[in-house]
Amino acid sequence: MAYVKPEEVIENMLQAGAKKANLPVPQLLIRGLLSGAFLGYATTLAILAATQTGVGMAGALVFPIGFVMIILLGLELATGNFALIPIAVTDNRVTFHRLLVNWFWVLTGNLIGSVMYAYLYCIVATKMGSIDPETIPALQRIIAIAETKTLEYAKLGLDGTITAFVSAMLCNWMVTLGAVMAFTSTTTGGKIAAMWLPIMTFFGLGYEHAIVNMFVIPAGMLIGANITLAEWWIWNGLPVIAGNLMGGMIFTGFALYWCYRTKSVVS
Repeated sequence: MAYVKPEEVIENMLQAGAKKANLPVPQLLIRGLLSGAFLGYATTLAILAATQTGVGMAGALVFPIGFVMIILLGLELATGNFALIPIAVTDNRVTFHRLLVNWFWVLTGNLIGSVMYAYLYCIVATKMGSIDPETIPALQRIIAIAETKTLEYAKLGLDGTITAFVSAMLCNWMVTLGAVMAFTSTTTGGKIAAMWLPIMTFFGLGYEHAIVNMFVIPAGMLIGANITLAEWWIWNGLPVIAGNLMGGMIFTGFALYWCYRTKSVVS
């Protein structure tokens, strides 16, 4: 049957976490870079869909395309690894040192790929700067999103930081659930359908995803958003990474591990 039971899903999560943690650094960087770029593609497609239709949920419907490419190709996304690798450490499948190596280099690769795609996208969208971004609705939307994700939090001070952190927790609860749901089927179509739903949910609700923001905020800065590097990382980057880590690790990784991990499952 195509359906995989929860106990088997947990074993697959543990095996995936251990495998990811033991990848060499060049693999982590390259796979992370590709993931960052693919999420950039998905984000621009979602923004274009929402802008052209005037319906925000149109963007949420198409955004999961990026995650589908990442999961099916076995690439590296830090937010997904926040759920998979900690339980592998807890289950003595891999060392804590390898967890830190994975998270650092995958985040680095995700950042490089996201910013690289943002730069290339802005070249094309503005025709090498010869077109005013204010004349292009999709670019205006990117600027507005980037400023909302940073300057609006800055206005609120500590309340803004807490809001960004909690939004990131809620986001990665769904993102990591999407990665896990891919394990519930043995068919490609089943994996795509299962992971699509939670990914669409987080994007439609507008929660904070660190890797998506690694594209949209730099892209906004490149085309005129009034944001500094310090404002990006203080008011969004760092609290969102922290929230993504906590949400994925606790609400998905450990919650499911504690529910379904059994000694009868063969390692």
